[in-house]
Amino acid sequence: MTELLYKEECYKIIGKCYEVHREMGIGFLEIVYKDALEYEFKRAGIPFEREKEYTVNYKGITLPRKFYADFVVFDKIILEAKCVSSIPEAFIAQCLNYLKVSGNRIALLVNFGELSLFHRRIVF
Repeated sequence: MTELLYKEECYKIIGKCYEVHREMGIGFLEIVYKDALEYEFKRAGIPFEREKEYTVNYKGITLPRKFYADFVVFDKIILEAKCVSSIPEAFIAQCLNYLKVSGNRIALLVNFGELSLFHRRIVF
C-alpha cells in the first residue's frame, strides 16, 4: 500500500476547513470563508500564501494573464476554496491547471456552499 502524498499536511488543512465550516455554516460569500481560513492558518502556525500569482507560458512566451491560487499552504499544496451549491468539473480542471503552472503535485478543492463541507484531493 502506498502512502498518501503530504498526508499530514492535507489533514491539517482540511481540519481547518471543517472548523471554519462548522463555525460559519453556509450562506456567506467565498471571500468571507477565505478570510476565516487565513485567520485559522495564522492561529495554528500553518505557513501559507494567499492569492499566489502564477504566470502561464505558451510556446515559449509568457502570456499576459495570470492565475491566482486562493492559497498555497506549506509551500506545496494548493487550496482552492469555493462557495457554490455543487462543484462542477470545471473547478477540478481549474485545480489541475494550477498544478501544471505551479509545479506542485497536490491541490485541495473545498466547497463551503453545501450543508456538509465538500473536499476533494487532486493529484497531478
